[in-house]
Formats: sequence, C-alpha cells, structure tokens
Amino acid sequence: MVAGYPVGTAESKAGPNNVRKIREGLLLSKAELARRAGISVLTLDRVEKGMNCRMDTKRKIILSLGLQLTDRDKVFSNP
Repeated sequence: MVAGYPVGTAESKAGPNNVRKIREGLLLSKAELARRAGISVLTLDRVEKGMNCRMDTKRKIILSLGLQLTDRDKVFSNP
C-alpha cells in the first residue's frame, strides 16, 4: 500500500467499464480523450483496463466523453 491505496494487487482492480467502447464509438484516440479530460494517457489506459481511479478522474472522463454526470452508470459500473 502507498498512502493507503493498494498497489499492484487484485484490490486495485475496479472492474469492467465502458470507457474504451464509448471512446472508440466517438472515434477518439486515447491521446485525444486524455487531452480533453486533462489526464495522462497512462491514466486513461489504466482506467480502460479496469484499474481504480479517483472520483475526480471519473468525472473528467465522463464529461470529456460529452456525457452528463448522471450518465456515470453508462460508463462506470457500480460494484
């Protein structure tokens, strides 16, 4: 654990999400979505692979996909 967050363990998996599917449907590259969201491509790659991320990062991604925050369940599933 680093600063209370699990690192490199199964605990750091958030589960499946639809970020990649929606991004590709909008014909956006990872680099373009990351730029729009103000996050790194590495962070976006990790999110698309189902890794945990901060609530603020989720908010940035949702808004950058042109969705409303109320659409969060369309992008990120609730465990």
